[in-house]
Amino acid sequence: MSRIGNNPIPVPPEVKVEQEDSTVTVRGPKGDLKATFHPDLVIRLSDGVLTVSRRSDDRIQRSLHGLTRTLLANMIEGVNTGFQKGLEISGVGYRAQKVGEKLVLQVGFSHPVEVEPPPGITFTVEGVNRVNVLGVDKQLVGEVAARIRAIRVPDPYREKGIKYLGERIRRKAGKGGARAGR
Repeated sequence: MSRIGNNPIPVPPEVKVEQEDSTVTVRGPKGDLKATFHPDLVIRLSDGVLTVSRRSDDRIQRSLHGLTRTLLANMIEGVNTGFQKGLEISGVGYRAQKVGEKLVLQVGFSHPVEVEPPPGITFTVEGVNRVNVLGVDKQLVGEVAARIRAIRVPDPYREKGIKYLGERIRRKAGKGGARAGR
C-alpha cells in the first residue's frame, strides 16, 4: 500500500492545474510545467486538493502511485516557489562569475569553463565561490547542478573543487598520513 500516494496535494490559490486525459499542466507565478503520467492512474482535482488513485493493485500501478503523487507535488511547488541548489567552489584561484546569462568558472584548467543555462534555469553568483542554480523543474535543477559539480569534482586529499552547499567531503590522509599510522 502506498502511503505517499494516498496523501492529498493542496493546490495554492495562485496555481492553476489543468488536466487533459493523462497530461497535467500546472501554471503558477514562477512558470509553467507539463507532464504526462501513466493512463491507469486517476488524477482528480476537487476543492483545491489534488488526489492520485490507482484502478487496481497491480505491481506497476502500486509502484507508480507514490511516484506520480510526488512528481505532481514537485510541479506545484516548483511553479509556486521554485527550486534552488547551491554549489560551493573551494581552491586557490578558483572562482565563478556570471557573464550575461552564462556562468564562467575558473577551476584550475588552462581555460575558463563556460556553462550555458538550459531554458528555465538561471544562475546567481554570491561572492566568488558560491553559485545557485534556480528553476521551476526540480529534476532539471538537480541535473544542471550535478553537471556543474562534475566539471571539477571535489578532491578528498586537498578539498579543492566544486561541491554542493552543505556537502561534507571525507578527507583522506595521503602518503604522509599513512606512514604516521605505523
